[in-house]
Amino acid sequence: MKAGLATGIVPLAGIGMGILAGAYDYRVRKQNLYLPNLPKAFDGLTIGQISDIHSGSFYNKKGVLGGVEMLLGQKPDVIFFTGDLVNERTDEMHGYQDIFKKVKAPLGVFSILGNHDYGDYYKKWPSLTDKKKNLDNLILTHKNMGWDLLLNENRRLKIGNEDIGILGCQNWGELTRFPKYGKMEPTIKGTEDLPVNLLLSHDPSHWRAQILPHYPQIDVMFSGHTHGMQFGVRTEHFQWSPVEYVYKEWAGIYYEGHQQLYVNVGYGFLGFPGRVGILPEITIFTLRSANNPLLQKV
Repeated sequence: MKAGLATGIVPLAGIGMGILAGAYDYRVRKQNLYLPNLPKAFDGLTIGQISDIHSGSFYNKKGVLGGVEMLLGQKPDVIFFTGDLVNERTDEMHGYQDIFKKVKAPLGVFSILGNHDYGDYYKKWPSLTDKKKNLDNLILTHKNMGWDLLLNENRRLKIGNEDIGILGCQNWGELTRFPKYGKMEPTIKGTEDLPVNLLLSHDPSHWRAQILPHYPQIDVMFSGHTHGMQFGVRTEHFQWSPVEYVYKEWAGIYYEGHQQLYVNVGYGFLGFPGRVGILPEITIFTLRSANNPLLQKV
């Protein structure tokens, strides 16, 4: 009986610690992105990424603010937000808009929508008009925070006389239960002359399903969505989570030929009010105008 109780207490203790500490235990992860076609003016540029805020799940404003201050303390040149600002409704941002309004960078903050942002999972809309108004208010929230929301469109990021592309695609998930609002043709329109294109797309399954086979001009795609299932093991050289049985690419950096994908495991949480082993992430990328040494033949 004692052995059985001890065996049961261990996972319960881990879950308890995940609720008490893991939910707001933000970690900065740093990643070099090697891009041989990167203009010299962009060599050394830093990008901050956060994803999956899920403001409707928060219960600790001080903890949320601490993560924002940690991001700003890294002083990135530009910041990406890769979707899921809320769980179901825009009013979940009440009380948090002023916190995330602090997220600013010298070259701008670029954002996209995730599958939770459209109001599709809320089943009590009085009418389609109310649902549309919710989405309009969410779009306005991005604007009020000073974030440049990309809806199947792109921007040119300019330093001196050189440009690279920042592209933002609406949600597109390979699994049928997720909405497919993303359209790549308008997203890439007008980027043909750019030496480097960076794509923000919430669901990492978009990379293997559409980007790799059809869009070789996308150098790096930035995603979130998986949360690393908020449970697993993640060290410098090893990671595991049950989510890998659903998503082949679920956390960190992935390479296929000259194209790259980075999956951020998220800033917030959904469902389980914490994290065990897969801690909330703030990613800082440094762009390098060189070939990736890890992919070079010895």
